[in-house]
Amino acid sequence: MTRAELCAKKHEALAAFGSIGKVEYCEPYGNGHINDTFLTVTESKRRYILQRINHQIFTKPHEIMENICAVTDFIRSKVSAVGGDAERCTLSVVKTDSGKSFFCDSIGSYWRLYDFTEHTVAKERVSNMKEFCDCAEAFGNFQNQLSEFDASTLHEAIKDFHNTPVRFNNLIKAIEKDPLGRVAEVKDEIDFVLAREEFCKTLEKAREDGSLPLRVTHNDTKLNNILFDEATDAPVCVIDLDTIMPGYSVNDFGDSIRFGANTAAEDETDLSKVSLDLELYHAYADGFMRGCAGKLTDTEIELLPVGAMMMTLECGIRFLTDYIEGDTYFRISRPSHNLDRCRTQFALVADMEAKLEQMKIKK
Repeated sequence: MTRAELCAKKHEALAAFGSIGKVEYCEPYGNGHINDTFLTVTESKRRYILQRINHQIFTKPHEIMENICAVTDFIRSKVSAVGGDAERCTLSVVKTDSGKSFFCDSIGSYWRLYDFTEHTVAKERVSNMKEFCDCAEAFGNFQNQLSEFDASTLHEAIKDFHNTPVRFNNLIKAIEKDPLGRVAEVKDEIDFVLAREEFCKTLEKAREDGSLPLRVTHNDTKLNNILFDEATDAPVCVIDLDTIMPGYSVNDFGDSIRFGANTAAEDETDLSKVSLDLELYHAYADGFMRGCAGKLTDTEIELLPVGAMMMTLECGIRFLTDYIEGDTYFRISRPSHNLDRCRTQFALVADMEAKLEQMKIKK
């Protein structure tokens, strides 16, 4: 869609939300890469966030919005029941004039409108240990708030998103096809994954035997998906809810560790710099446990280190698969970028395996 087309459709979408009043300003906002986002200001100076949902990635936007409405309504009711700030504890979806949670324009694009959460800021990078702990506590609290929500009622936003055995099988298929003849150069990386085939099944087996509960998971647990109060710097709410779906709490924990407790960048080429920072790991674990407020089961706590290893291995598998297939999914800035990312993840997995005993978390 061209800039002019996007502008025209933006105004078409805004017309569907006539109840907010006359719009004086609606311009691009933030630095997200998936959806088109606009800060919208009305004549009364009320602010909103207008978004065009990327339906190439989220192929069933109506299901995404059903998930978001169900989860945010549940969080508001829980917070309201204990006298909390129900207006700022989660995102608030503004309904169209016809009462829907989204608007489908004349070319099939889906739009939604949120109330702007005033007096908050989002942060792009962790600058100190406190912020890392605050991030952990916020995502732990997200688990706490939704601990009584029936996760099985949610739609799967992206099918098999964190089903590691499926990711393993996708890699095998890519190896068999070898469309660009790259398999020969990544034999060591392939062998690394093949040696961990049984490990890939760990969480799915725990779910099948009933020891690992299905939870509402965020699936993108990074710092910039939390809003902080601009005065107190305390976490206010978790945002970017498109990837909410049924999953495992240990995976939400693990994805934060994979990125936040690595001593190197995700695409570091000097693998000697790659390791798990145990101080950061345990600081995050403490914050996450504090936020969960006793809602995790003993099995979940035992599997938190496994979640960290699983998410790191799975991410590496995905990078390796994309490299073999010709870099069709992840954006790259150099020819071997996905391979470098894969190797970094696998180096981190190996370091986690060596430190597994030290990664255990007290109940």
